[in-house]
Amino acid sequence: MKAHLLLAAALAAAVLSPTAAAAPGLLLGVDDDSLNWYAHTGSLLSIYGDLGVGAVRVNTAWSPGQSFPAGTARTELARVGAASRRIRVVLAVTGPATAPPLDAAGRASYCGFVANVLRAYPAIRDVAIWTEPNSAQFWQPQHGAPAAYEALLATCWDTLHSAAPGVNVIATSSGHIKPAKWFAGLGAAYRASGRTRPIFDTVGHNVYPQTSAEAPDAVHARGPIDEGDLDRLLADLKKAFGGTGQPVPGEGGVTVWYLEDGFQSVPGGPRSVYSGTETDRRPVSEDEQAAQLVAAVDLAYCQSAVGAFFNFELRDDTSLAGWQSGLLRPDWSAKPAFVAYLQAVAAARHGTIECAPR
Repeated sequence: MKAHLLLAAALAAAVLSPTAAAAPGLLLGVDDDSLNWYAHTGSLLSIYGDLGVGAVRVNTAWSPGQSFPAGTARTELARVGAASRRIRVVLAVTGPATAPPLDAAGRASYCGFVANVLRAYPAIRDVAIWTEPNSAQFWQPQHGAPAAYEALLATCWDTLHSAAPGVNVIATSSGHIKPAKWFAGLGAAYRASGRTRPIFDTVGHNVYPQTSAEAPDAVHARGPIDEGDLDRLLADLKKAFGGTGQPVPGEGGVTVWYLEDGFQSVPGGPRSVYSGTETDRRPVSEDEQAAQLVAAVDLAYCQSAVGAFFNFELRDDTSLAGWQSGLLRPDWSAKPAFVAYLQAVAAARHGTIECAPR
């Protein structure tokens, strides 16, 4: 497997050399928990470097009452912390869906846990607070969730800015689960609290299309808020927080980060590396995935309120019940999307993406 990693890195180097991380403007990254799982961190960092991505988002788990990762999780975090000295790490900290921090004690435990991680690994300064709290898959119960999440954001913003000045506190959301209602609930809870300080520095919004065949710039009049629906997202945020102490995108340096987006491809290359049954209603070919990904990057680049785009994920899941939106197949061989993303990152870095007048 390490050989496949090195081959992928060599392919990237052959396509575009020398490489460098994307310049300030649109931050381009990948979602990849491989940093947790694999000891050969250097090979992964070579791939990130050859892609030219500026960041990697990695998940770590909190458990109620925990003040710092223990056991295997501590070892995994140490790998991530070491990598953070060489690439920007966005750390997403999530706990059990059935036991999110709903009271003051839970919030103190969770935010204290994150603060201790930042103190231990000072190169990490971007933290996503939970994952898609507007989804029952990650936060239960959903009744009262907007107010509970607003309280968690407030506690963490205060705790983390005290522990690590300059930290970027990212509020997360899914574009598929009644997002307009979610932002309205957050805003209502913020206003009711009487708070005058911010609760987040960045809006982290997951913008998967309705199917992998849907164009990234598809517009939905209601319901989901995906990449093509940025105007609705901005309007909802302004309605929720306008005139309060919480800046919205375009104010106080706040931007929208697309923390997850991706297009699932049908198996290409050796079919034997995949198993099970595909769940996406309209997966695309590997070549179409590459084209979709480039279009998504181009659109994000041209959206002035957007500060980052992350492809989910670096490597396909073996099971077709999972995700096949990676840049690499499960055997670490490169898909067409690998080179396409590399080239899109380079185009964004050099400012050669053309944007239509708005």
